[in-house]
Amino acid sequence: MKILFFDTHSYEKQSFEQSTFLKHHELTFIETRLTKDTAILALGHDCVCAFVNDKLDESTLRILSTNHIKLIALRSAGFNHVDLPIAKSLGLQVVRVPEYSPYAIAEHVVAMVQTLNRSTHKAYNRVREGNFSLNGLVGHDLHGKTFGIVGCGKIGKVLARIMSGFGCIVLLHDIDQDEKIHKELHCEYADLDEIFKRSDIISLHLPLNDKTKHIINAQTLSLMKKGVMIINTGRGGLIETRSLIDALKSGHIGHAGLDVYEEEQGIFFNDMSDKILSDDILARLLTFPNVLVTSHQGFLTYEALANIADTTLQNISAFENGEALMNQVL
Repeated sequence: MKILFFDTHSYEKQSFEQSTFLKHHELTFIETRLTKDTAILALGHDCVCAFVNDKLDESTLRILSTNHIKLIALRSAGFNHVDLPIAKSLGLQVVRVPEYSPYAIAEHVVAMVQTLNRSTHKAYNRVREGNFSLNGLVGHDLHGKTFGIVGCGKIGKVLARIMSGFGCIVLLHDIDQDEKIHKELHCEYADLDEIFKRSDIISLHLPLNDKTKHIINAQTLSLMKKGVMIINTGRGGLIETRSLIDALKSGHIGHAGLDVYEEEQGIFFNDMSDKILSDDILARLLTFPNVLVTSHQGFLTYEALANIADTTLQNISAFENGEALMNQVL
């Protein structure tokens, strides 16, 4: 099949070209994001491969359909950026990569927690400038702290094991409770309010939908301990950003680690160093010394990239061969 990859970067291209599942597919990589203004570029291809910040709204999907695209292969787990009802009405099939590497995401959470807790980013910059003072760098032992995990799928379970290894008291929240992980780690399942009230650190691992959008808001933030740390490597829309900023300004929230952001499209994955940041909310977040923002890099390990490439190409091959689609969204 002739596949056009939108919004691609060098580190992705290498993984696809080295995949053992490449076979006879013809791959074309472009850096352009997929939107209604760029969808025409898919003309002459059989399939488009999109990433999390591409915009597959009604206008985009109709153009793709007009250009005889039949398959949209998402190289992401999330699919909230796709208008699924419209895709269905147009006869477009959508597949995804349900998981890359739960270890990659979970380990990035730990990196963010310890960076914020022990101020290693500040210490690095100080020493580079010849400042060896320890003032302002005091952190906490993680041992004995209560760590709340909201969303306990594969990533949440890996994170639970890691934080149990640190000696944390681990609280879990999920619609489906796994007794195996509960018994193995002596973790405790709790409702959301209890997690918000008891946790010293809260990590979010939920899909974004109508029920989870802005699950962190002014009301839920008010339930949390003063000085709580919030980590979000899930979806930007899980947090109502303005309310988070208010809680940071008041000092109620101690630290925030954000690998995702509500309005990251057009910003994350791009070099904006020579441009004026027009997003006032993100610019405000970046002024807080107790906020760490990374550019949606939680998935970025060699192992995860290989898994994304292999699963994406397997999805496309299954569609081409008329086989059952194991990772079909629509």
